[in-house]
Amino acid sequence: MPGSVFTFYSYKGGVGRSFTLANIAVLLARWGHRVLCLDWDLEAPGLADYFRPQLPARPSGGVVDIVDDFRHGRFAPEAHVQRLIDVGVLDFIASGREDGGYVGQVQEIDWDELYDDGFGEYLEQCREHWTAHYDFVLIDSRTGISDIGGICTAHLPDYLVLLFTANRQSILGALEAARRADAARNLLPFDRARLTVLPVLSRFDNREEYDRSEAWRRIVVDETAELYRTWVDQTVEPATMARHLTLPYVSYWSFGEQLPVLSEQTPSADQIGFALETVAAVIACRLDRTDLLAENRDAYVAVVRASRQEFKHELRVSIPRAAFGPAGDLVEELKKLDVRVVKSLSGDRSLLARAEDDARHLCLIVDGKVSRWQSAEVELFLHRTLGQNRRVIPILTQGTEAAGLPGYVGNLRYLRLGARGPAGVARDLVGQLRGQSALVDADDEFDLPALLAQVRGSRLRPSRWDLVDELITALQTAVGASDGGRTRDLAADLEVAVKPRSANGHDHHAAPPRISRSIDWLLRTLATRAQTTTKPNHRKDLG
Repeated sequence: MPGSVFTFYSYKGGVGRSFTLANIAVLLARWGHRVLCLDWDLEAPGLADYFRPQLPARPSGGVVDIVDDFRHGRFAPEAHVQRLIDVGVLDFIASGREDGGYVGQVQEIDWDELYDDGFGEYLEQCREHWTAHYDFVLIDSRTGISDIGGICTAHLPDYLVLLFTANRQSILGALEAARRADAARNLLPFDRARLTVLPVLSRFDNREEYDRSEAWRRIVVDETAELYRTWVDQTVEPATMARHLTLPYVSYWSFGEQLPVLSEQTPSADQIGFALETVAAVIACRLDRTDLLAENRDAYVAVVRASRQEFKHELRVSIPRAAFGPAGDLVEELKKLDVRVVKSLSGDRSLLARAEDDARHLCLIVDGKVSRWQSAEVELFLHRTLGQNRRVIPILTQGTEAAGLPGYVGNLRYLRLGARGPAGVARDLVGQLRGQSALVDADDEFDLPALLAQVRGSRLRPSRWDLVDELITALQTAVGASDGGRTRDLAADLEVAVKPRSANGHDHHAAPPRISRSIDWLLRTLATRAQTTTKPNHRKDLG
């Protein structure tokens, strides 16, 4: 999957834009993502000052040299990159070299003339190179309305991070810049979806004058509410999301250029690092799963933080007390097969108290019925799963009928504790864990990837896209749980939802960015898990 480009923009200076970008870049890199930062604030560059202690040397080139490369027919977008030290894969392209010739380089640039000469196509090639090599490309844009601002807010980004303070000039100026950028994108000769905007209230002090600060919160939400509509879950109020996207004013960090996320490793709610982690997690999720953020911020951040990390255990085995004996034997057999396994006993409340999960997959030992505790365990497991290759695998005891189980378990590919005993079931379970079973049973009449490709290429009315959005969201849950039966049902509904009903008119639109991102996730997950060359037409009892 190609990376995503986020431009950080503010209409006015002094809102902490570069500070926010630099700290979020460090967090994303520390969480295992490949990150590239570019300082496009050419007239007042400052991003390098935040990275100074981690830079291997003073910048000897940068964005202005990309312009020079174009003028001389060179294509080398990686030539001006510096890798920061000890913060993961975090690369940096400065505004330019730090010497007396820099100002002259900037003043010589005529952006209109460059674009007339084909710089737009050249920059598009650079963008393709960057998104092919990085998960996130973060651009620090110049303030105000300018040619450079147009490049950073209209041409390059997939998302616009709009920073502002609690005053009308800052808010309304930023909103107007976002509207201009969205309109300018429609004129670009490149394929771009509608600009998705992440509004961030910065340097907000609610410790003094609490009543006034709450009044300004309401003003901010009223002015920016429309920006949330395209990406916030319909169950989440804009006011709730706005609180999560607020960076507090902390006087200690207002002096100099600092990276508090390096010193605040586990920040408390009153520290700036706490708020920065929240915004970074939203960016890491590409503005998805805001329902989980609204419900449990700590769980949301913890899942994102762990999404690129290794799980301590490969498998958690949920054991009802009635099946403790055979389940314990199964766990021992799994250990003999070098599976990192941990047991979970019904009623173990420590599982609910954890902010993050420590096992990649969940195995349910089902004895007669799924207990209320196991139902809660599955729900928690799915709730903590954000775009990761994680599976729920049921194992039924003798006499347990799959037809009598709830759909989220009975429709999954299951194993059975039978004549082959725990050793045989353990071998079959390892086969599923190591990718020898397809996620969804396939046949000649069911091609989910083809259907998803059809959805992505459809043009529908907004009301129809709302229905598709609900179905795609439900599909993500079903696919994430390896729920083949539910996946088939939802796919059938989706096929009907995108069936053409009339000729495309002016009220028909392409897939919104949120739906396109969800489809990308589904296709990646299906491609990762469908590693079998067979096409089973029914589920087998193994054991």
